[in-house]
Formats: sequence, C-alpha cells, structure tokens
Amino acid sequence: MTTTTAQDQIRETVTANDVVLFMKGTKSMPQCGFSSRVAGVLNYMGVDFVDVNVLADADIRQGIKDFSDWPTIPQLYVKGEFVGGCDIVTEMTLSG
Repeated sequence: MTTTTAQDQIRETVTANDVVLFMKGTKSMPQCGFSSRVAGVLNYMGVDFVDVNVLADADIRQGIKDFSDWPTIPQLYVKGEFVGGCDIVTEMTLSG
C-alpha cells in the first residue's frame, strides 16, 4: 500500500493546476485578511485559480511551508512556481 505524503499532494496540486493559492479558508470564505487580499486580487483580475484550505489539514499547512521554504500563508503558485505571499502579490499588483 502506498501512502501519499503532504509533499506529494502539494507537488501534484501545483503541477496539475496553472494557478494555486494555499490559503486560510476558501476563495469564497477566506479566514484571514492576508488570504482574503490575495484571493480578492486574483478574483478582481479574473484569474481562475484552485484554492487549498490549509486549515483543513495540519499536514498540508506545515507541508506547504516546508515545500516552499516560506514561513507564512497564503502562498501563490503559478505554473508550478512559487510566486510569494500577500506582500509580494500586492506589490506585483500595484507595480503592474
């Protein structure tokens, strides 16, 4: 029997989808201001994205931090590449 680790699940999710947001809550019901801000930017820009609620799975919540070597949530991935968190996404949006 094979078991899928959190790292495997994360890798599969970010490679199978063009845009993935690991966030607290969901895109329709964010549960922190930072997650809400990034989801709001993506929604405003009309970006189709997959949301992963890290509050639903402690292994994913810690696993995504280890996967990216980035300590905070939310985390945005585009085409399998880590873009950043709330501050970076906000800065990129403001700078065009």
